[in-house]
Parts: sequence; structure tokens; C-alpha cells
Amino acid sequence: MDKQYDIKVAVVILNWNGKKYLKQFIPVLIKNSKLDEVALYVADNGSSDDSVQFLRDNYPKIKLILLDENYGFAGGYNLALQKINAEYYVILNSDVEVSPDWIFPIIRKMSTDKQIAAAMPKIKAFHAKEYFEYAGAAGGFIDKYGYPFCRGRILDTIEKDEAQYDDEREIFWASGACMFVRSSVFHEQNGFDADFFAHMEEIDLCWRMKNSGYKIMYYPDVEIYHVGGGTLAGNSPFKLNLNYRNNLFMLYKNLPAEKLFKTVFIRMILDGVSATIYLLRFEFSSFWAVFRAHMAFYKSLKKLRIKRNKLKHGNGNHKEILKKSIIYLYFIKKKKYFNDIYLNLR
Repeated sequence: MDKQYDIKVAVVILNWNGKKYLKQFIPVLIKNSKLDEVALYVADNGSSDDSVQFLRDNYPKIKLILLDENYGFAGGYNLALQKINAEYYVILNSDVEVSPDWIFPIIRKMSTDKQIAAAMPKIKAFHAKEYFEYAGAAGGFIDKYGYPFCRGRILDTIEKDEAQYDDEREIFWASGACMFVRSSVFHEQNGFDADFFAHMEEIDLCWRMKNSGYKIMYYPDVEIYHVGGGTLAGNSPFKLNLNYRNNLFMLYKNLPAEKLFKTVFIRMILDGVSATIYLLRFEFSSFWAVFRAHMAFYKSLKKLRIKRNKLKHGNGNHKEILKKSIIYLYFIKKKKYFNDIYLNLR
């Protein structure tokens, strides 16, 4: 018997000291969402500003979930989504401007195929709306060593949207900035890995979904606009540490056995090269961020091994994983755009 849900779609924003963005973007969200068909939630991660009181005073129809401390993106969403009985979750960053009729075109398409576990719209830059946005763009992919990239964004090169990625297609990961998720699959996969705290937890979740036989989709007929960097600045050593650490966590958990040692070993060498470059540039905080990431990985191996043993891996031959190194293609072969390396994904 199919599970009974209280509501079909719940849009859930995780907030941490984000009154500025709530004040800016909540009015547009309410205007462009059908509140008779959608529930809006804000889960607060122990904010110390007055964002919760602001919502109570101005938006009483928004449902609040109050957490007692900052559990990060991963842990915060896990705790919040356990309290929401909806068929679909829409995980939405607080610094996102949504467009009219942005929810149900994607929900309708997901409803036609139960193997679709997650999906994302086209994500463009709020401050330069003709360009894609770094965190997701037109769909996420990874290379053979776990480096993420997107259609529309290869490393630091961001493309202008000229309808070059207006085809619906299966992708490897959907951005946590705006991620549509089938709730049954989210809970089947035990949600995000809370040990990630923040960064790459959505890639890890999507990889687990892919290894379990589900699909992740990109739908370009919906556009949203993301500010980006609203919580941690791009050059934050803490963010850098999380990215290096979590990438190793993700590789160790999800790679098939025959690729595990070689891939992680090469990735750690590449991280060492990056750390050396930081050192030569006298960027000592960045160097230590990489060093601490590797130490954290070593200390977490026992726990990671337990997690890994509970997961499905298959042969790992997902067509959305680039069979070459994106670092090599970008820096040596000068392939700066997704369509330059597209044939390598075949």
C-alpha cells in the first residue's frame, strides 16, 4: 500500500542568520508559488539574529522548524525533513529568486517516472542573469577523480546562457541550491550524510541514488537565480577544508571496489599538488586547510568503512562520470566549456 502524505510538495529553506536573504527573496517565493498546493517551511539552524522573529511577524503562513544549534546544511536538512510528510521536497537556498510557475513543471515530469529520485532546474546567476551560476548551472557531473563540474561551469569558467543546454537530460548530481527530491528515496538513502556538515553532501546523496539505480534529471524549462556564497565566502579556509575533506569522504563511500584504492590514491596526490601550490604562493591558510582535510579523512576511515559496507556500488560505470581528468582537460588541453569535453562523456 502506498504511503499517505499530508501534502504533495514541501518547499524547505534552511536558514542560519539569513534575515537579509529571507527579507529579499521570501516575497518573490510566495508570489510565485501556489500556496494552496504547496507548503512553505523555514528550518532554522540555531540562528542568533532575529530572522525567526522576522518570519513570525511578517509571514505567519510559513511553517517554522526550530533547531537548537547549527547542524550544517546536511544535518539541518535531515532533522527538518524528518518532520515533514510530503511526497516531494524542494530543497531551496535562502538566497534564490524563483521564477513564476517554477515548481509543478518539474514535479509533473518526476511523477511520470518513479526512477527519478531528484531533479534540478536551470540555475543562473542573480547578479548576472544572462550567465549560469557556479553551484549547479545546467546540471552536475564529476570526473574520474571526483572533481565536480557542470554544464555551463567548468572549474572557474562560467558560460553565458545561449540556450546551448536547453535539453532535458540525465545528470550525475543536482544542486543543493534548488533540488527537487522524491521523499521516499531521500529517506530510503538515509538523507544527507550529516558528517559532511556542508558542501558536496548533495553530490554524495545523488551518487548513492545512482548506485541504487535511480536517475537524476535536469529540466531547463524552469529557471531560478542564485546569489551564491551567502553562508561561506568562496575563499574561506573552512569552506576549502570541507570541500577537500568531503570529496575524499564521497569517493571512499561510493566508488566500486576495483577503483577505490587507485582513485583515492591519485586524488590525494593531486590534493598534495594543490597544497604545494598554495604554499608556494604563501597562502598558508589554504595549505593548512588541505592538510587538515587529509588528517580528518585518515581519522574517519573506520567510520567511513562502516558506511561504505552498507551501500550499493555496482560497477560504477555511470555515463555521467567523465572518464578523463577535468583538471588535465582544463589546464593542459585548454578545454574550458562543457561542449568541448562532451564527447568524453559518451
